[in-house]
Amino acid sequence: MGITVGSIEELATHVGEHLGWSDWKTVTQEEVNLFADATGDHQWIHVDPERAKSGPFGGTIAHGYMTLSLVPVLMAGMINVAGVTMGINYGTNKVRFPSPVHVGNDIRLGATLSEVTSVEGGWQMVVDVTIEERDASKPSCAAQVVSRLYF
Repeated sequence: MGITVGSIEELATHVGEHLGWSDWKTVTQEEVNLFADATGDHQWIHVDPERAKSGPFGGTIAHGYMTLSLVPVLMAGMINVAGVTMGINYGTNKVRFPSPVHVGNDIRLGATLSEVTSVEGGWQMVVDVTIEERDASKPSCAAQVVSRLYF
């Protein structure tokens, strides 16, 4: 799962490679409720399990942006570059949520290194990510995440 490299130059040799899959993570109602509290999005499809049973998804679902926010957690350890003193989330491109994440189900992340370029003071890395729910026919999230690495 993932890669460990000794330098940014070595990382660049992996552009175009699928880096593997994260471990599975179960999405809990407590996490969804905390996200709802943090964002103010208390829509019943996320926070009311009883009402959501008869809703379009058969139960509560995670917020799309919550799913996206799990990218750093799921991607942890997938790309390790020696000497990095700080990494920051710089942005995302082409974010889509083709299928919901059902509360109580497991998700995992797949990653492909798309680009490594020099930027002022560091390096920029673009990674194509896919988050999938176990046994789902479509991914739950597809995005390009952009990170900056500093040495």
